[in-house]
Amino acid sequence: MEKTTNGLQENVAGLLCYVLGWVSGLIFYLIETDNKFVRFHAVQSIIVFGFLNIVGIVFGWMYYIGMVVGSIVSLLSFVLWVVLMIKAYQGIMYKLPVVGDLAEKWSAKKAG
Repeated sequence: MEKTTNGLQENVAGLLCYVLGWVSGLIFYLIETDNKFVRFHAVQSIIVFGFLNIVGIVFGWMYYIGMVVGSIVSLLSFVLWVVLMIKAYQGIMYKLPVVGDLAEKWSAKKAG
């Protein structure tokens, strides 16, 4: 495993990209300038959990539909959160459908 620019092992940094959802993804995207593995997981975290957060907020305004959709979004978020953290810690660049391709493309761009 390689070290990142901030001194962490890349698998640990990849896991940390998901710990606080899109927020930790954004932090690692901004501080990690070189490591493609970490930048990929940071961007995937931003896209996935940012989108799920927005969906939860939008449907949260609708009482009955919001309860159903909110429950589904919460369950999906939790499952994705656990799976993505495990895969990142294992050193796997696990690509979700559609989102993974976007993350791979956007993470290739250098910060700054």
